[in-house]
Amino acid sequence: MDVLSGRAATSLSSHQVRFHQRWPELRDPHVRALAWLLYAPDLLAQDAPCWEGRIATLGPVAPEVAGWLHDLEHDLGLNAALHAHLARQPTARLGRYAEQLLTFYLQQQDWLVAANLQVRQQGPTHETLGEFDFLVRPPGDDEFGLIHWEFATKFYLLAPQSVADAGTDAAAFVGPNLADTLGKKMRKIMQQQLMLSAHPAAASVLPAPVTAARALVKGWLFYRHGEAVDLPASLGVAADHCRGFWCELPRLAAQHQPDDLYLILPRLAWLAPARAPMAQGLSLPALQAALETAFLADQSPVMVAQCRIVKGGEPELLELARGFIVPPGWEQRAADTARHALVRI
Repeated sequence: MDVLSGRAATSLSSHQVRFHQRWPELRDPHVRALAWLLYAPDLLAQDAPCWEGRIATLGPVAPEVAGWLHDLEHDLGLNAALHAHLARQPTARLGRYAEQLLTFYLQQQDWLVAANLQVRQQGPTHETLGEFDFLVRPPGDDEFGLIHWEFATKFYLLAPQSVADAGTDAAAFVGPNLADTLGKKMRKIMQQQLMLSAHPAAASVLPAPVTAARALVKGWLFYRHGEAVDLPASLGVAADHCRGFWCELPRLAAQHQPDDLYLILPRLAWLAPARAPMAQGLSLPALQAALETAFLADQSPVMVAQCRIVKGGEPELLELARGFIVPPGWEQRAADTARHALVRI
């Protein structure tokens, strides 16, 4: 298969190119999503001083894991086990879906001790104090204790700023629905969630002491279309993180090439670079019509994959780049959200 050459190699992000080249045989959407979780660079820099050594990483995909992913795609029994695992608790929440995928992997690799283990307050109310996303013991680790992983998959857009230090604070990265910022999320993880094992109530549910607590964070950051942004190392974002763009539709249309087709990505398809039958591709006018309809119902940004046709067997679409198309007025709301978050810090 001709895997994305030519113009694709100079697209807005080369992560898509590398992913398609590394995993050309993967077609099952769930297998591709899990492969992305294991293969994609971490969102945060493990060695950044601001994280105080509390960032987890899965590291490079080992040859045996790559072979397992190949089996997960082609072995009917193993593939059915993945689908059955996901079907036990169907979800429309992307974070929960990613947790389910990682749970399956950790179970299969014999790392997992517990997942989604809740800690409740002792007393008549049994109030939930928090939850351990994952308690793991990597194979070959002879230590008695467990490692607590707080897991997150996040998607943030660098908001336009009216302050001089735009992009130098994590509060400048806002969620597409403007209800969250990267700074707010990481403060909660570092100051609250990773401290859960220290609470006295945790001792009654932990199967062994927790010797380390770390954040495992995957995701994509999105920048205004056409702008090159160099983030300061002090921000703690990994230099090779997955990148996309954001813009209003006219900006995307101005950059349209005759061979471009588009996919509107539903939330559960946000993880891995898209791969789809050619018939699902939208022309620019069809995309415009679909977005106009979407924005009438909801003023949230819409994730769009910019694709090209790849031939070799059945023609199909592979993602070149991705971005959020934002509705009119979103840019000002995003700037206000980021500005207010910076003021509160």
